[in-house]
Amino acid sequence: MRGPALLPSPLAPAGVPAARSPKEAFDAIVVAVIEELESRWAAELGLVEFAVEETPMVPDDWDADTVPLASLVRGTGGAPSRLVLFRRPIELRAATRSDLSAMVLTVLVEQVSELIGRPPEEVDPRYDSDED
Repeated sequence: MRGPALLPSPLAPAGVPAARSPKEAFDAIVVAVIEELESRWAAELGLVEFAVEETPMVPDDWDADTVPLASLVRGTGGAPSRLVLFRRPIELRAATRSDLSAMVLTVLVEQVSELIGRPPEEVDPRYDSDED
């Protein structure tokens, strides 16, 4: 698109914002799901660091048919638990933005379920156990 609609104006001083990158869109989905889960399960979660990395680092002898979508390391002592989502493997399994949102929800709910010891369906009622 070209023309004055994209120029700065009183209603949009910086002009029209650029479209989000895939990374920014993924991060926004992750943040939204994490905020919901933290508001619901703050007491049970305790201290947790959430992160997104592009891809997992796997050993050379790793089976190429199974790529991890997330990693959960439980905290010990004063160290927080660490939950990492791997963006590229999740994106590659999602055909649409809606699929991506559902996949992020599924992966996060399963990891939080493991962390707090509750069934995924209890952690978030939107959880669909039929997700691939």
